[in-house]
Amino acid sequence: MIGARGSVATTAVAGCAAMTAGLHAPTGMVTETAPFMDRGLPTLSSLVFGGHDTTSCPLPKRAEELAAGGVLPHGLPSAAHAELAAADAEIRPGGPQPGDARTDEELIDAFTADLRDFVRRRGLARAVVVNVASTEPLPADGAERLPASSLYAAAALRAGCPYVNFTPSSGLHHPHLTETARASGLPYAGRDGKTGQTLLRSVLGPMFAQRALAVRAWSGTNLLGGGDGAALADPAAAAAKNAGKERVLADTLGSAPEGEVHIDDVPSLGDWKTAWDHIAFDGFLGTRMVLQTTWQGCDSALAAPLILDLARLTSRAHERGLSGPLPDLAFYFKDPDAGAPAALGEQYAALVDFAERLGGGPAPTGRGGGGPESGPSAGGSA
Repeated sequence: MIGARGSVATTAVAGCAAMTAGLHAPTGMVTETAPFMDRGLPTLSSLVFGGHDTTSCPLPKRAEELAAGGVLPHGLPSAAHAELAAADAEIRPGGPQPGDARTDEELIDAFTADLRDFVRRRGLARAVVVNVASTEPLPADGAERLPASSLYAAAALRAGCPYVNFTPSSGLHHPHLTETARASGLPYAGRDGKTGQTLLRSVLGPMFAQRALAVRAWSGTNLLGGGDGAALADPAAAAAKNAGKERVLADTLGSAPEGEVHIDDVPSLGDWKTAWDHIAFDGFLGTRMVLQTTWQGCDSALAAPLILDLARLTSRAHERGLSGPLPDLAFYFKDPDAGAPAALGEQYAALVDFAERLGGGPAPTGRGGGGPESGPSAGGSA
């Protein structure tokens, strides 16, 4: 995981350990529901975690902080200490850090070497790279250097690893990587995980359209803290985040209504967020009406099960020899790959169909069946 010492990554590692030990039910994990059983997905107990981060706070300590804030259950950091420590030992320094004089190519080579070393030492069947780092501003036109998210994405392809972008950052969407991704023969998916406000919008937008109700304006506000709140205090990063939130309305309603989304950093909220939506719409004979919604949730607890779902689904897609973008995983993203439906119900139907196509039998031979660093283990990695 890129951003492997952040709140989302820590929650995913601790949560996987808790479910594997039978301490907690897999609430929020779609891949643990009936339509996804017996599809050949890697088991939770087979996942091995590692990653990159620019911070040094150990995962066991970060888990204690999350438990103190009510994100993780009391006692889980102690119960999952061994798993958290093992994952922390597999986290390598991220970059580029201030003062790092390495070129983009040198950074990509270093990250690639880390990935290959991880797969080789642990005897893994494959590794999936998932970006859960803080949102970065969109790159400026004509920028000579690749943004950090794209450096990691390029390294994933070079190491033969499927890639998932759970953030609105550039990743593989950078124009310099388009042809490289296409030629890689690897599956990839993204971008920007759909966990709260946009999840609700992807349900309500189709409702208004299907009931022939005219939406005049749709405005929203987000209050959040933690690392995400601090990152999104940058207007350029917030603009990258809001683009996906607004696009789902245009895609489900047929046109973009008036209104904007605002994001406010409230550090005292920590990992908790509140999202308000104000929807003005016209009913029969032009009768004016309003729907208001409030979503209060914990971003890490909402995102972590989706990270585990995506790692398992993408790993299985790689095992089955699939390559290129995976629009069937649009259910998880604000800004999914081209060709995906925008309404949540249609996205879920496509996801179930995708799981059926993944099947439960042995993987076919040929391109995409394990990558250049395949090992003897039946395990996978997030």
